[in-house]
Amino acid sequence: MQDFAGAFTLAFSLLASFDADLYEIVGLSLQVTLSAVLIAALIGLPVGALIATTRFPGRGLVIVVLNTLMGLPPVVIGLLVYMALSNAGPLGVLRLLYTPGAMIIAQALLVTPIVAALSRQVIEDRHGECAELFRSMVVSWGRAIATLLWDARAALLTVALAGFGRAIAEVGAVIIVGGNINHVTRVMTTAIALETSKGDLALALALGIVLLIVAIAVNGAVSALRAGTVPASHV
Repeated sequence: MQDFAGAFTLAFSLLASFDADLYEIVGLSLQVTLSAVLIAALIGLPVGALIATTRFPGRGLVIVVLNTLMGLPPVVIGLLVYMALSNAGPLGVLRLLYTPGAMIIAQALLVTPIVAALSRQVIEDRHGECAELFRSMVVSWGRAIATLLWDARAALLTVALAGFGRAIAEVGAVIIVGGNINHVTRVMTTAIALETSKGDLALALALGIVLLIVAIAVNGAVSALRAGTVPASHV
């Protein structure tokens, strides 16, 4: 087991020397997470907008279920995706198990309810403010949705950030469907768990530092976008 001072020194040395293995892991982590968040946004934002702007029987139950899915244990998602993608599963023919594609699917399933639930609340609040104006100007439902999404873009960026933070920090689901295979499916969180168990604190610390830098960078970017956003007109 390395001493702490030596581990930190080696960690910064790995970062400064642009260690190939370290940055390969970082690159795959960002690729998987960004892909999953993009998929989650493409599904979650329209679903959230639909629930926010329409009234239908069972809407309250749908909202409760959606909010509940936000806290769904990641290992459960990992297990379900594993079963679906295994050779005996309905999607086994795709041969995605233990590939980055399987990890993207697991993370997207994890993040989509978060994006849908949070965007539903954001858009519902905006819709309540604008509903009467939309009716008076006979604005179509599609245009109203587009306007609400654009008007709430800064808040929805924060929603995407929440999804990104949830996905990039995930370990349970991705290790089940990805297997933590070196040079294939090893991402930052699974590598940190592995290297810590092996006693290689230097690589684990280096990856942990990168995770913190990514979190700070994303938060800073969203804060800058929010500060620079000019309030949009409602129509």
